[in-house]
Amino acid sequence: MERKITLPLTEELAKSLKAGDRVLLTGIIYTSRDAGHKRMCESLAKGEELPIDPMNATIYYVGPTPAKPGTVIGSAGPTTSGRMDAYAPTMMSVGARGMIGKGARLPEVVDAMKKYSGVYFGAIGGAGALLAKCIKSAKLIAYEDLGAEALRELYVEDMPLMVIIDSEGNNLYELGREEYLASKK
Repeated sequence: MERKITLPLTEELAKSLKAGDRVLLTGIIYTSRDAGHKRMCESLAKGEELPIDPMNATIYYVGPTPAKPGTVIGSAGPTTSGRMDAYAPTMMSVGARGMIGKGARLPEVVDAMKKYSGVYFGAIGGAGALLAKCIKSAKLIAYEDLGAEALRELYVEDMPLMVIIDSEGNNLYELGREEYLASKK
């Protein structure tokens, strides 16, 4: 099933998504990778405010390349989501609900997704130039010293994604494996 989704990713919207749904995502998302997540979690541990409002936020695990003249952003393909697994439960505990990346997630992250109604969207690795075409604006928010890993606000239109893990913990990677194995019997 393909759905057009407009952010923010509210709890109600998150709960309506199911593993295997194809989505075209439109709205504001934030970029952050492991260094940025570490800083945000350290700030939270100190009782400091984050440079973004995490409530119902969707975070894209990406370190985009520099924009060429006349473009909004360079190549913007997903990074391996496991690098953020140590930080994802904390981010969800303060309201972040959507995550975009590639690869499997740890059970602790899936448990947090069920607890906080989170959704993990998969983006196609190796398609960074194509995904960049969906990005209509990019603004540096914080952590400029991290270069490509700085925290940015992006406005995306019809970004093609797949729901990999839904808010009930249904995991497309596991469901696909089970379906394949059942077909071999």
